Amino acid sequence: MPFHDTLVRLHLLPRNQHVRIPPTPARHLARLTFIAFLLTFIGSRVIVILIMTRRMPNMFFHAGATHVHHLNYGIFLLSAVAGILLFASLNLRYKGICALLYGLAMGLTFDEFGMWLNLGGSYWQRASFDGVIVVLSVFGLIAFFPRWERLRSHHYGTAALLLIAVGSFYFLLIRSYHHVNEKYAPVLMEIEESGPR
Repeated sequence: MPFHDTLVRLHLLPRNQHVRIPPTPARHLARLTFIAFLLTFIGSRVIVILIMTRRMPNMFFHAGATHVHHLNYGIFLLSAVAGILLFASLNLRYKGICALLYGLAMGLTFDEFGMWLNLGGSYWQRASFDGVIVVLSVFGLIAFFPRWERLRSHHYGTAALLLIAVGSFYFLLIRSYHHVNEKYAPVLMEIEESGPR
């Protein structure tokens, strides 16, 4: 039984008055993950551009002659977070820290998603961008989609309109990405070639 109906039956809330129900712990953790993922992706892109254009000191880590890409940091961090969540009993505060670390690790890893597919490929591969959009969409749905017990018939119409709007947005985003790719890909490739390795 929904929380709102329970309050009405107990006469703690008038029938026509709505109460704001706080997000469940899972939704709160999903929102932390969403924010950490988004900020990490943006931060990673900005830092790489600043390093490659030599506006920031070279912070790339090398093990001998091998450039250790930041997706590796994400993989190790994902492994650590998974181990902690699997073997430790955590309260909500520590789960929140793990959610932030999980979002950070996913951001580092998916920022270089194209390199999973093409190991020798460029950092600016479109696959990385597409991977980030898909992961952000999933995290966004988990974090912000209304709870099932609160869905009413008008929500389905709103969801259909939202789906059309989001689909149109992605269609325009992909088309604009093609335009940006044609215009700026040569510039980005030149920066990558002339930047630190």
